[in-house]
Amino acid sequence: MAVEFLTDEQAARYGSFHEAPSRAELERYFFLDDADREAVQAKRRSHDRLGFAVQLTSVRFLGRFMPDPRLVPAEVAEYLAGQLDMEDASCLKLYGERDGTARTHAGEIQETGSWRDFTEVREELAGWLDARAWTTGDGPKALFDAAAGWLREGRVLLPGVSRLARLVGSVREAANQRLWDTLYGMLGTGQRAVLDSLLTVPPGERVSELDRLRRGPVRVSGPQMKRALEHAEEIAALGMGAVDVSGIPPRRLAELSRYRVDGKASLLRRHSDARRLATLLATTVYLTSRAVDDALDLLEVLIATKLLAKAERESAKEKLKTLPRVERASAKLATAFQVVFDTTSEQVDTDTGEIAPPKVASLEAMWAAIEQVVPRHELAAAIAALFEVTPPLDSDADEAWRAMLINRFGTVRPFLKLLVTVVDFDATPEGEPVLAALLSLPELMGRKKVGPAEIDTALLGGSWRRLVLAAPHLEPGTVDWKAYTFCVLEQLHRMLRSKQVFARNSSKWGDPRAKLLAGEAWQQARPTVLASLNLRGEAGGHLAARAALLDGTYREVAARVPDTHRSSSTTTAACTSPPWSRSSNRPLSSTCGPR
Repeated sequence: MAVEFLTDEQAARYGSFHEAPSRAELERYFFLDDADREAVQAKRRSHDRLGFAVQLTSVRFLGRFMPDPRLVPAEVAEYLAGQLDMEDASCLKLYGERDGTARTHAGEIQETGSWRDFTEVREELAGWLDARAWTTGDGPKALFDAAAGWLREGRVLLPGVSRLARLVGSVREAANQRLWDTLYGMLGTGQRAVLDSLLTVPPGERVSELDRLRRGPVRVSGPQMKRALEHAEEIAALGMGAVDVSGIPPRRLAELSRYRVDGKASLLRRHSDARRLATLLATTVYLTSRAVDDALDLLEVLIATKLLAKAERESAKEKLKTLPRVERASAKLATAFQVVFDTTSEQVDTDTGEIAPPKVASLEAMWAAIEQVVPRHELAAAIAALFEVTPPLDSDADEAWRAMLINRFGTVRPFLKLLVTVVDFDATPEGEPVLAALLSLPELMGRKKVGPAEIDTALLGGSWRRLVLAAPHLEPGTVDWKAYTFCVLEQLHRMLRSKQVFARNSSKWGDPRAKLLAGEAWQQARPTVLASLNLRGEAGGHLAARAALLDGTYREVAARVPDTHRSSSTTTAACTSPPWSRSSNRPLSSTCGPR
């Protein structure tokens, strides 16, 4: 094995053809432009021309010169021979028979193509790798591949596989050590003792304290929600949330915490103090936010499934139970009112158009006709039944299930006070009224009388206004604070999902804007981030370079369109070219007519 993180197969593939290039790769790396053709045609013999073309293009694809260019895949040789109007690509086997020809051509290609030697950029590459390793936490194989890509893009000849692997390994190890030392230096003596105590297994227990803290909720219920919040409160009490780790890239913290979460305490004890405590700190910081994530995940599911959806299902079942009663009462009322319309309306003869007076002339006569089909006492009972089982005219479709939801207050009672204590809520301007109402709920719980002035009546939309302010059991001047609680929780559920209410001590349910670096934090991280992405300091220069490359490529492609299509392609280029291409060094025409 060449290096410890590369298999023999991976090492053998480095800088070599392990399989034939795809059609897209042939067109991208092995296409000969005018300058390439001029350099190739300067060679006297056909096999020298083809061999030179092989070396010229394969170094673009591989990043290094092949030890024996004659071993290039047949697809590459045939693709190049076709561009050079050679009928037989087998002449390539004669290339390099004279000692030094292939080496001389390689030196010429390196000089004219501005290919640099690895020693010239080693320190620059090390700095780029250090920035990338510090910000991303990529593994050695990913860094190795990224380094090879960086060298190819910069037209630097690839070094030997072991040489590059040793550089990647040493830079990554130095970045890891800097991470451990930085995190270790953030801890005080007491905090280090607290973290080390998490690796101990209490008497009578089978797992360490840290393994116990890793366990999240397993069921959806009110008591389980309370335990999830108590769990988050216990982890927060360790005090590691107060350690300012904002200067550490989040991906590095996540990568370090995953090592502990997936590993065993016995393995962690074997590491140095810096690595062990840095890993424990990262894990505890991760668990601090994950515990709140778990609690809010559980709250979201609890409200959606155990409260709202269940109340709707139960309300629908109750409606189905009352359906026969409603049907019978409605049939009697419909029959009675049909008699009213038939006996009190003028009668029109459809054949003659003659209008006859109503069949009855008095109220007593109308009632007599009604009672012939529906007795008056049955009609009164039908009306009473409909008033009993149907909502008022000013109600809405949600009132039935919302009224049923209030009966499930026992589900939310155990955790409401903990919710506003453990979770550090905040809100956007749109969510502030709901958050303020949520924070006020613990003060209302358990009281016999709550007045309208103590709640935010602006939140009472639809049927909630009737349920909170005008419930039949309420004393004058009071409100139903249980109904108000569910009104607030229903809106909190919606606001959490839209991030108009969020948790500052949560990752999943936090404010997305908080993850954007700004001000001093961005200025400190900016050099490392830009270096890891290989970007310039100013966006304008980067965009100008991309625009120039796009414009140059576009023009080169357009120039190779056959003459029969040149006019239409030129017109299309003028009409569809992006604005930035027109501001490049070679401006396009500002008109859309044929040239």
